[in-house]
Amino acid sequence: MAESERRAGASEEVAPPVQPCFMVPKKEINVVSDMAKWKRSQAYADYMGFILTLNEGVRGKKLTCEYKVSEPIEKLVALLNTLDRWIDETPPVDQPSRFGNKAFRTWYAKLDQEAEKLVSAVIPKHLADAAPEVAVYLKESVGNSTRIDYGTGHEAAFAAFLCCLCKIGVLRVDDQMAIVFKVFNRYLEVMRKLQKTYRMEPAGSQGVWGLDDFQFLPFIWGSSQLIDHPSLEPRHFVDEKVVNENHKDFMFLECILFITEMKTGPFAEHSNQLWNISAVPSWSKVNQGLIRMYKAECLEKFPVIQHFKFGSLLPIQPVTS
Repeated sequence: MAESERRAGASEEVAPPVQPCFMVPKKEINVVSDMAKWKRSQAYADYMGFILTLNEGVRGKKLTCEYKVSEPIEKLVALLNTLDRWIDETPPVDQPSRFGNKAFRTWYAKLDQEAEKLVSAVIPKHLADAAPEVAVYLKESVGNSTRIDYGTGHEAAFAAFLCCLCKIGVLRVDDQMAIVFKVFNRYLEVMRKLQKTYRMEPAGSQGVWGLDDFQFLPFIWGSSQLIDHPSLEPRHFVDEKVVNENHKDFMFLECILFITEMKTGPFAEHSNQLWNISAVPSWSKVNQGLIRMYKAECLEKFPVIQHFKFGSLLPIQPVTS
């Protein structure tokens, strides 16, 4: 090996790691035929990997169990508390139509304005350049301000927001349980409050044929929590008494409770898919089925994914492994 080559090799070893070039994420899925690009993308692989890692992380664990709570987790909860406080400060306005209260737009404008600042408070100074990229996912995660609706695409943006925080090293492997139980659970509470306060419409809802009007991920992670539970079986979640006694421990039952508060009439009629799921013999089968359904009904549907944004952290480029 020539002396110059050896020197070049040596100098490369001590070079500092290259800071990635952050960018403001943008839409890449514009026509149905672009969906193939999404399924091959690094973004899809990383997003799905993130969902499944958390699915394993919460398996068999109660919401009320003990787990590590890091400083970034506390800061994320504080961020969500701020969004919650803004709802209190922005009461619904009097308007002729019952649904889609226009006060949501006032609330959203505040988030739109403050999102980068909120994200900057969560990430360390040396990663300040990532704030504009990561903040886009936060802004996309609370519903659409034009249509005043909310759906699984918005929920996916929040999961993408958390995934990005993992990719830049703000959240770590040992934060897994806190990501779901503390941060995502708080996010759900705030979203339910938004949905109720501003009477938000379900985005692209399949009516009684969808799993739920607004959410999907808490059913996946919530069913994982219940795997190998000594007494609670899928058939029990349609039992009001069981739900009332156990919802504080299990995300799945918390979702069922919210549905029964929001809807009237027999459960089998207003939530047919969930009623069918209650006949599945085991929670692990429910969990596997929901993951398949999530891919088919959410991640592989153009109306949902056309709104997804891609940047340096969740790139549209094909998987390189």
